[in-house]
Amino acid sequence: MEWKGRRQSDNIEDRRGQSGGGGLGRNPFGRSGIQIPMGGRRGGGLSFGTIIFLVVIYFILKAMGIDMLQVLGEGNVGGSGSGYEQQIGERPSGASNDEMTAFVRTVLAETETTWNAVFSASGETYREPFLVFFDGGTTSPCGQASSATGPFYCPADSKVYLDTAFFRELEQNFDAAGDFAQAYVIAHEVGHHVQNLTGVLPEFNRQRRSLGEREANQMSVRVELQADCYAGIWAKTADKRGLLSDGDIEEALNAAQQIGDDTLQKRSQGYVVPDAFNHGTSAQRMKWFKRGFDSGTVGACDTFSGAI
Repeated sequence: MEWKGRRQSDNIEDRRGQSGGGGLGRNPFGRSGIQIPMGGRRGGGLSFGTIIFLVVIYFILKAMGIDMLQVLGEGNVGGSGSGYEQQIGERPSGASNDEMTAFVRTVLAETETTWNAVFSASGETYREPFLVFFDGGTTSPCGQASSATGPFYCPADSKVYLDTAFFRELEQNFDAAGDFAQAYVIAHEVGHHVQNLTGVLPEFNRQRRSLGEREANQMSVRVELQADCYAGIWAKTADKRGLLSDGDIEEALNAAQQIGDDTLQKRSQGYVVPDAFNHGTSAQRMKWFKRGFDSGTVGACDTFSGAI
């Protein structure tokens, strides 16, 4: 995949290297800092003893070379620059500026280009999703996630969650190597965002409450295959923009094959249980990705009418 030197998305939230990964149960702005003990009057003012205590602490820290007035002035204590918060348009720094990060940001940017054009052609506005990097585990409005969860999209906050360790898993344990295999995974999750904007996911979640497990799984398969088809549409537009190299589509199709429900069940337990499928068989996933790529049109991705 010819991705280097292209635009990178700024719709990134980086939670890597942070205990607990941010999310629910913490300040929604990701702020942390020293909590000053409040005492004395009920009005919230500082007691005389507290003031004396703080003055003593200030001079002790100053003698150690730490100027708390400067620290507070820069907002490093109790300010907005700590935690996982990432301002829109602000590029992540430090360890985040590695090649894998650049790759993911580029793929996300390319999906933005694709879906902005598709929505615009229909007279609508595409609301771009954020992508959350995490390592080990994190929380989201859709629940707790870990590396074992794999990439996922949460419609409650319109964010794609990704632990890039999954890419190593994809290559080492699922025989799905290649950068375009990784790009397919990202494009699939962005496909769920498109479904959220078009009302497919809200309707699925509404219907699922009244469905039995088997019927809910069957509906889930149709939702997932449509996301595969949308990933194929992205691949088609990426090809037109000169991103694809020889063998890229084969990498994506191989990834789709390796993560089909039947293939995964055979690998993990030695047999398949069709009623438990919720993403589609390998053949189905390959078929719908290819249909999206061959057609390049949203109309070709109707997985809810007829056989799949």
